[in-house]
Amino acid sequence: MPLQLNVDNASVPNHAHPTFESYELTSKTERNQALAATIYQPNTETSADLNTSTDIKKAVMIAPATGIKRQFYHNFATYLAASGFGVITFDNEGIGESLSSDLTKCDASLISWGRHDMPAILDALQDEFADATYHLIGHSAGGQLIGLMPNYQSIASVFNVACSTGRIKNIDMPYKLKAMGFMAAFIPLTNLTLGYTPSDKIGMGEPLPRGVARQWREWCNGAGYIKTAFGKSIHTHFYDEIDMPALWLGFSDDEIANSNNMDDMIRVFSKMPVEKRYFDPEEFGLNSIGHMRYFSSKTNAKAPQLWQMAIDWLAKQQ
Repeated sequence: MPLQLNVDNASVPNHAHPTFESYELTSKTERNQALAATIYQPNTETSADLNTSTDIKKAVMIAPATGIKRQFYHNFATYLAASGFGVITFDNEGIGESLSSDLTKCDASLISWGRHDMPAILDALQDEFADATYHLIGHSAGGQLIGLMPNYQSIASVFNVACSTGRIKNIDMPYKLKAMGFMAAFIPLTNLTLGYTPSDKIGMGEPLPRGVARQWREWCNGAGYIKTAFGKSIHTHFYDEIDMPALWLGFSDDEIANSNNMDDMIRVFSKMPVEKRYFDPEEFGLNSIGHMRYFSSKTNAKAPQLWQMAIDWLAKQQ
């Protein structure tokens, strides 16, 4: 049964009716893994009949950063829904409510997230909004892994935030020391002793399945991130085929997705026509945005033009 939610007016555009319907669903991957997801359905008023998803012409999949639960994107998702877009958020396998067993027994990886989880969620979005076009908003890893999706052709456009290779070589000091310690010591040590990486203990999202953490470590140590696995653990991919329009958004105080690392990742999508926008937080009267704060309702309250960029991008797509 859909749950009616009231939306904080600070989180929705002024022209939108501040209500929508939200409900939970479970999507099964080809690995037979159950993924927890949330659907946000706008309240469209085309007749006296109940609102239906056939009224919605554009639907958005929000693909999360590594180890980030779908609830993190709730306020942003409600903003999109209040603007008339269907939305799905989800937890990758091993994260949040998509952890079905002891984390030490979870064999998820970044590859399985891109090859199995993201396609299953895109299929679910298509099932829920059958008459829409489909668009992806990727946060960090959520934008990196698109090239592993066998159904990528169903995506009409991409809006990436803080998406880069995160290559340690390109990270400035002193954050480079923290990144090196995390990748070179914390991940292998905890994977060996605990069977997973408790990244939550150092403020980096949820605990990670060991396969996810291991690939994250390997890929951040080479140019092109996932490209370092081509011909090794990855033999089939679509990075050199993807050609839908894309906007990549980055911020100067993001130590991970700095401008060089954004460019490093953009080059992996060799045919993607990318519009890159790179800003200083001060341009919006903000002290910081970094890697995570774009999706904060506090950021939107102070600088509504940032979330409006996503609306404007989606509005001009087919």
